[in-house]
Amino acid sequence: MRLPTWLAQHLAALRAVLVFTVLLGLVYPLALVALGQLPGLNHKVDGSLITVGGNTVGSALIGQSFTDADGNPIPRYFQSRPSAAGDGYDPTSTSASNLGPESVVDTIATDPEESSESLLTQVCGRSKSVGELNGVDGARPFCTADGVGAVLAVFRADGLTGPVTRVVSVNQTAPATPFVPSYQGVPVELAQPGEDYVAAGGVVTPIRGNAPADPAVPADAVTASGSGLDPQISPAYAELQVNRVARERGADLEAVRWLVAEHTTGRGLGFLGEPGVNVLELNIALDEQFPPR
Repeated sequence: MRLPTWLAQHLAALRAVLVFTVLLGLVYPLALVALGQLPGLNHKVDGSLITVGGNTVGSALIGQSFTDADGNPIPRYFQSRPSAAGDGYDPTSTSASNLGPESVVDTIATDPEESSESLLTQVCGRSKSVGELNGVDGARPFCTADGVGAVLAVFRADGLTGPVTRVVSVNQTAPATPFVPSYQGVPVELAQPGEDYVAAGGVVTPIRGNAPADPAVPADAVTASGSGLDPQISPAYAELQVNRVARERGADLEAVRWLVAEHTTGRGLGFLGEPGVNVLELNIALDEQFPPR
């Protein structure tokens, strides 16, 4: 007996679903699991976990912070780059800040919980802190000396033209001192919480200042990665920290530099990406060779 066309088509589709379910839902995943257990691959499949003294201390693929209970950097360790993933290096909340180059004005609300920093102020604050921690100049273009974005809201008599009538340092509040006393002869005011100077007609005007074009603090020390999980820092950021780490551990400076070089990887295939220093592996090596005093 010949089945109706519609029924034959449905049975053929059902057979195809069953075959592909077995192949792609069972055989293929199990084959990959088995492949991942081969010597040389199983460590990576299991997450590239690093153990010290029988205890798992982290992964070579996911960064982590080296801070105390209050969130302050521990001086004897190399520090990782900033992370925007959750509270920092949270693999369940991998993300970037989604702030772009036009994010230069902070939100200063009357309720501190509703306030937020612009990307520029985050970069300025981090650069200042990294500079202080490592004993170098943390100054950057478009940053104030107190570590916020050097941005003015300039009001003019005729909107975008005409003489300047009012100037506000939008990222500074009392008791700070305006990073410039005046602009085109008009005294600079401090921002007041709850005020939106851009909506009020102020023209956003970043001020470069006299910071060097090539700051002492490298870019990866002040910006988070796209994933927020990068385990590596640049060789330049590692070099910036060498003096501090050697001093805190009472170690020979060149010996610490040698360890940095040992944990520096080159570009992928010789031309992809940039060299990087794995911070966790480097700090473990430091603890082994130069235990904390």
